[in-house]
Amino acid sequence: MTMVAVGDRSAPARVSRFLRRHRRFSLFVTLGGPVTWMMLVYVGSLLVLVAAAFFKVDSNSKVTTDFTTQNVVDAFTTGSFIQTVIRSVLIALAVTVLCLAIALPMAFYIAKIAKPRYRRGLIVAVLLPLWAGYLVKGYAWKSIFTPDAGKFAARKGGGFLEATIGWTPGFGKVAIVITLAYLWLPYMVLPIYAGLERLPPSYLDAAGDLGARPFRTFRSVIMPILIPSIAAGSIFTFSLSLGDYITPRIISGAKVQMIGNLIDQLQQQNQALSAALTLWPIAIIIVYLLGMSRLHAFENV
Repeated sequence: MTMVAVGDRSAPARVSRFLRRHRRFSLFVTLGGPVTWMMLVYVGSLLVLVAAAFFKVDSNSKVTTDFTTQNVVDAFTTGSFIQTVIRSVLIALAVTVLCLAIALPMAFYIAKIAKPRYRRGLIVAVLLPLWAGYLVKGYAWKSIFTPDAGKFAARKGGGFLEATIGWTPGFGKVAIVITLAYLWLPYMVLPIYAGLERLPPSYLDAAGDLGARPFRTFRSVIMPILIPSIAAGSIFTFSLSLGDYITPRIISGAKVQMIGNLIDQLQQQNQALSAALTLWPIAIIIVYLLGMSRLHAFENV
């Protein structure tokens, strides 16, 4: 009985030693199930969506089994579609740049200036907006941007900006960029903060001892180390902004259309053409990810 008990207790130890010796098998056991599920559900559904772009649609807007490439040709050659894609990319880039401009000083203050006992609370404060509902935040910003009712209205009544500073961007592209930047800012702050945490204080001390001014230190010491972290953060802000279709609809209605709104609109009219238009964001994100991988962004995601 004692030998059996000893053998039972040693079985987990033998398994543990086996997994330590076979790292790849251990990784497969740990991540095999989730990765397989993601491949089946996410990648599988994506492949089905892409495949739907190569079939004709009948008079009742139903996808048939007749193969065609016309949907893809229309998606990549129609002028209005191309304009919408360009507008979406520019808005996503503007959101990324705005998030970067805000996140850099914020993350630097948290990582290098704030006292250690306050840093955790500041990080929680950065993440706090993520706890609120997406739609709640969207409609809150819409009320902030609400313009004056106009001189022909019986009663004027703008939003918060109109009431406080007498100006509002209205429900246009600027409002969409500001709202999206607010929504995705934490995803830019956290990678930059992590990169600054890994920055040895001795680098900054050495730069100061050598007579480098703050801007020179930032440009020559901090930025080269932060580039992978910035690239990692931009992956989130760019991709999330490019594919967002709810915020533009809340903020501007049909005034400003992005690629996500166009795909959603065509879903009821022509599913095959809608599926073909999804090739645009897929191609853009792939190109963007390839560019960011050259900056070692995935090491900081």
